[in-house]
Amino acid sequence: MKLSKKGEYAVRAMLLLAVANRCGYRLVRIGEITAVENIPTPFLEQIFIRLRSAGLVRSRRGKHGGYVLAKPADNITIGEIIRLVDGPLSPISCVSRTAYQPCNCPDEATCGLRAIMLRVRDATSKILDETTLAHQAAFILQTLSQQGRQHPIITYRQKHPRIDPLKGFYEI
Repeated sequence: MKLSKKGEYAVRAMLLLAVANRCGYRLVRIGEITAVENIPTPFLEQIFIRLRSAGLVRSRRGKHGGYVLAKPADNITIGEIIRLVDGPLSPISCVSRTAYQPCNCPDEATCGLRAIMLRVRDATSKILDETTLAHQAAFILQTLSQQGRQHPIITYRQKHPRIDPLKGFYEI
């Protein structure tokens, strides 16, 4: 498995939404994500179309709109996001569970390469499917706290507050 830029950006954006949620922020604007994560806006917009159609994020349009996780962060795994954006996690197609294609080796059952790649697929899947956004968001915030730092989304919001029209005060 090789994580594409699109896969990397999708995971980073989803982690930012999970961290923002843990910090009490309801919606995160795409401009905030691109500024904090240094992701090109048009690229991120395309990623969010896919994430939204898969039911992983919801959006609200307008000046005070933004994105939010569509389900709890502990119900979204890193593996789910990567598969959605990049496809199967298998390093070669003959070990894929979802996109199997036979290889050209003489005997799959005794192929040494296939046996190794099965183990790689299983280990990779286990790690990515057991790691939730909630787990990683907690890890990120704990690590930053131990270093005496705050998450960049908090810093960004402090420097760029916006008024929440429904509450009439700054949403930070």
